[in-house]
Formats: sequence, structure tokens, C-alpha cells
Amino acid sequence: MKRSDLAVYFIMGTADCLEEPLAVLEDALKAGVSCFQLREKGESPLEGEELERFARECQTLCRQYGVPFIINDDIELALKLEADGVHVGQDDTSLAEIRETFAGKIIGVSVHTAEEMTAAVQGGADYVGIGPIFATRSKADAKPPAGIAFLSEARKQYPDFPIVAIGGITADNAGVPLQAGADGVSVISAICRSASRAETVKKLRMA
Repeated sequence: MKRSDLAVYFIMGTADCLEEPLAVLEDALKAGVSCFQLREKGESPLEGEELERFARECQTLCRQYGVPFIINDDIELALKLEADGVHVGQDDTSLAEIRETFAGKIIGVSVHTAEEMTAAVQGGADYVGIGPIFATRSKADAKPPAGIAFLSEARKQYPDFPIVAIGGITADNAGVPLQAGADGVSVISAICRSASRAETVKKLRMA
């Protein structure tokens, strides 16, 4: 995982989209997002063959645009599709187990404390997601906003480790976590609900 791959890290599932999801993804890829994570959550998430089919379509688009394709939490699906990587939270499969079964692939981990950050770095994660930086409505079980204090400390402790900020980030406030040391910003609604994704991605890159 190159730190530049985290510049504009787009996360999306079908429930996040007001428009046709694949059209939203291709629009975002055309606009210049640097990484994509499929996160299929919500009240009626795709499952089974339907999820696999949708994931493959997302993967095909990402390959066309040369963007890493990451799957959230579903190790089995990531292995089946030979995805570029997988992202897990603290309550998901252990990092050691993932690294053993997902050799040579990108592994991202969500962290919220200094202890979790150290465990991720020492456990072989390729990058971490820190947040929520601001309040967010995209994740029902999101933890309270962490602000930038932890992010700043993590950057000081690990000056070269890839870090992406997440949670409530928009084109207007993206500069805050970037100035605190994040390599990039991860967004859902800011791109999914954007009236002009090209303009939104441009602002996120220039923040």
C-alpha cells in the first residue's frame, strides 16, 4: 500500500447510493478517487451470489481505472475474488489470522486508541483508518468522534506509516485531518451524495 493510494479513499455500498451504485462508482473512479472499499452494510445488504456478482462488477471497474479494490470485513469473499485487499475493524477477524490467509495482499485496520495503533503496526497491517474524525451518519455503530488529537499523536509516533482519516469528512473540512498528519481522507456520503463528483474529488485532493 503506497501512502498516495490513500489520498481519496472512497467507501461505498448499495445502501449509500441514491443513484445506481455501479454508476456512482464509475463516476467516482472517473473523478479520480485513489482507492475503493466495498462496504455492503445497512438494513437490507446484498448477500450470497447477489453480493458476489456486485462485488465482481465493482472489481472490474476498479481494474479498468487502476484503483485498489478493498473489501470490508468479508475475508471469504475477498479471497474468492482475489481482491487487492481487505479492511477490518477491532471486532472482526484477528489481524494475525488475516495475514496468514491473505498473504501478499493489502490489509487495513480501523484503530481508535494508541494500543490498537501499535497492535496494527506490529501485527503487519499495511495501513490504518483513524476516526471518526467528525460526527458521521454513514455508520450506525460509529464510535464517538475522536477529533484530530489521536491522529496527530499516531503520526508523531509512526511518521512513515500509512494513515487514512475517516468519519464525517467533507470537501470543506478535509484539510483538518490532512494537516494533522493523515495521508488521505476516506469518505462515503461526500462522494455518494455529491452533485458533482469531479468537483468534490478535486476539492478533497486539494484540501
